[in-house]
Amino acid sequence: MKLHDLAPAKGAKKKRKRIGRGPGSGHGKTATKGHKGLLARSGGGKQPGFEGGQMPLIRRVPKYGFTNPFRKEYAIVNIERLADLPAAGTITPQAMVDAGLVKRVTLPIKILGNGELKKAISVQAHKFSKSAEAKIQAAGGSVEVIPGV
Repeated sequence: MKLHDLAPAKGAKKKRKRIGRGPGSGHGKTATKGHKGLLARSGGGKQPGFEGGQMPLIRRVPKYGFTNPFRKEYAIVNIERLADLPAAGTITPQAMVDAGLVKRVTLPIKILGNGELKKAISVQAHKFSKSAEAKIQAAGGSVEVIPGV
């Protein structure tokens, strides 16, 4: 067998259907689209979400509420999680990331007041809840608000 003897198996290669190329082609006139109807039209076809004429799902489900596009999202940390960190020095956002308390580094950090605090700690964060601020200061610690991201 030589290189010029190689050929694909019989029926493996099929000629492309060339539509709209005149009556001699066998695919002329309506160009395999049939007569009239949605699929025969230019740009014809179903739009996304079309359900064959039944009321589409997007129109059946109730709609309520509002999503604020300018909402500020925070990575939250409760003070009970801060109590586990060593109190040496100030607890900074980077220290919280290193300890695994914050997963998304890009978000500003907000400290919430869930839990109890026994030792005095100094905390830096972008925002504090009133209860968290009160509990940290009651334990003898300090709170420092750093500018937002």
